[in-house]
Amino acid sequence: MDQRERRRARYVGASIEKQLGALPVIADYCHRLDLADIIDRACPIRDLAHLTHGQVIEALVANRLTSPAPLVRVTEWAREHAVEEVFGADPELLNDDRIGRALDAIAPELDRIVGSVGAQAISVFGLDTSRLHWDMTSISLYGAYEQIDADHPAPKFGHPKDRRLDLKQIQAGLAATGDGGVPVFHRAYDGGAGKWPR
Repeated sequence: MDQRERRRARYVGASIEKQLGALPVIADYCHRLDLADIIDRACPIRDLAHLTHGQVIEALVANRLTSPAPLVRVTEWAREHAVEEVFGADPELLNDDRIGRALDAIAPELDRIVGSVGAQAISVFGLDTSRLHWDMTSISLYGAYEQIDADHPAPKFGHPKDRRLDLKQIQAGLAATGDGGVPVFHRAYDGGAGKWPR
């Protein structure tokens, strides 16, 4: 290499490639639905936390929509995708413990959160809720379920969709708007349920 070639050679930093995919669209919808703020109002955190519960749940929503697999290796997924650039969440902070704390925090507030997000969706997207479509399905379960928590639906024998009459089940219902099929209400019921909620 002569002197002129040496002068022309320049240092170029290593490039980092990340998948962007649908993350900007998902982030826009989360923002329009006010998802993180609704969660953070329902489940406030201490000032010391690096991520709010709302930020963690937004990242999980993006994870579910872009990588629908078992809820493992979220940190690796976030490193490979532009999660930090789009959502402002450091991938290293999206570890199992932090995700578990966020899910534990929102569990008792879930009805409030879902209702608030649903109301926001109705308002922002102008959804017509004068007509809702209701559908029930069953989830078959293995096991005896001898001790039943009164705060949760009870596994019982019923009329399962998968025709597994030998298994107990839980019923799940979902109401969606007539103009676009946007889910606005859901509920879990005892295994023998199958009617519109009262």
